[in-house]
Amino acid sequence: MTAPAPATAPPHVLVRSRELVRPALAAAVARLHPWVGEMAGYAFGWCEVGGSPAAGPGGKGVRQALAVLGAETAGAPAGHGVPAAVAVELVHAFSLVHDDIMDGDTTRRRRPAVWQAYGTGPAVLAGDALFALAVETLAAAPGGPGAVRLLSAALADLVHGQADDLLFAARSWTGVSAREYRTMAERKTGALLGCAIALGAALGGAPETTVGALDQAGRHLGVAFQLVDDVLGIWGDPAVTGKPVHGDLRQRKKTYPVLAALGSPAAPRLARLLDEPGRAAEAAALIEEAGGRAAALAEARRHTARAEALFAGVPTAPAELRVLLDFLIRRDL
Repeated sequence: MTAPAPATAPPHVLVRSRELVRPALAAAVARLHPWVGEMAGYAFGWCEVGGSPAAGPGGKGVRQALAVLGAETAGAPAGHGVPAAVAVELVHAFSLVHDDIMDGDTTRRRRPAVWQAYGTGPAVLAGDALFALAVETLAAAPGGPGAVRLLSAALADLVHGQADDLLFAARSWTGVSAREYRTMAERKTGALLGCAIALGAALGGAPETTVGALDQAGRHLGVAFQLVDDVLGIWGDPAVTGKPVHGDLRQRKKTYPVLAALGSPAAPRLARLLDEPGRAAEAAALIEEAGGRAAALAEARRHTARAEALFAGVPTAPAELRVLLDFLIRRDL
């Protein structure tokens, strides 16, 4: 796999999946209390505060695309993956709304986070509603009980990973190992990506072995996705990422570039910089100089290769999966 290059236009699979899933997702959100539904629409990027239509494109829709591709991997029409796509999009939105509160992030996609726009209590309520709606959506689908079990297992991992991520912030800079990081990333990010494609495949009638292989591939993809997020969290352009520059360093997040750089001779100097307020820019430069950025991208490529190998072991996997993999690893870098 070649070195990451700047992302271009989103691949067609994201566009067609969004067009397929959006009506069902909007119909699900419309069942919520109107005020809660407005907050959900704001979280998805569909509207502004007050309900007026938003001009932005919203999120990328990666998880819904994976659910659609999962159904197609099973040999079923893409529509079989729509309930899975709606459910994982709802869960993803729920997790972002709550994550922003826990992390104190004030912006999301270049505008105020839901808790900043509506208040903390209303944002918690909106997140809870999105979670409940996801379970309801899957329970009503054909094969619902099995699908709900898959989602529940992924949610348990997501919560475990988020708990570790929060606890890591209280540890010393050298108190988190790369192995602990990878486990956290697989649970926090990989579990839902794996669940997305596995759910689509399960609802499409795929055998359990295929569902399991796709779940594992999605988990590796999730680790790679998180590693790229780590890079963007330090060096990404806020105008592109919608997140504050050096935000992860200010929050003392034990991201992979930091952990890798702390394993270099620059560790003592870097640890001092990381502990001094107002020196995040200097710390970011030293992390890159010490090889932290390159190490994170190399690790992302390794996990992407593992995902590709698992996808290659499923003969019916659509070629668009590889296109989506490349896009996710190259995004905004």
